[in-house]
Amino acid sequence: MNQMTTGASNDFERATQIARDMVTRYGMTNELGPMVYAENEGEVFLGRSVTKTTNMSESTMKKVDDEVRSIIDAQYSLARKLIEENADKMHAMAHALMEWETIDSDQLDDIMAGRPPRPPKDWTPRTPSSGDGSGGTPAVHPNTSPTTA
Repeated sequence: MNQMTTGASNDFERATQIARDMVTRYGMTNELGPMVYAENEGEVFLGRSVTKTTNMSESTMKKVDDEVRSIIDAQYSLARKLIEENADKMHAMAHALMEWETIDSDQLDDIMAGRPPRPPKDWTPRTPSSGDGSGGTPAVHPNTSPTTA
């Protein structure tokens, strides 16, 4: 939280596109109202629109940008506040994932209630003599084969 990384770049990209669609396609802003300001047209090639028609003036584009920025800033502030207020729960979830590689609903209930999480239901502890430092391994169910990387 106190350092800049590129880890969330795709999250920011996707959030920005959602906010822009909220403003320009879905009319989800009081400032610009329920009107479509831009729409994709043409063939889709490799997941990208070939052309984009913009039906707005420069001043309206500025308003769109301001509205998108407002949405992103408000939601970023909310997300940061929630993470900071629940840092203990976030760290408990990270620790559980490091130990067991999975979190089930019972573990989430424990963490959210402030209790240490119990092992996952399908967890089979390894014997201490395994010496690999892990706490155990997920149980292998019949008719399934483990995957190798």
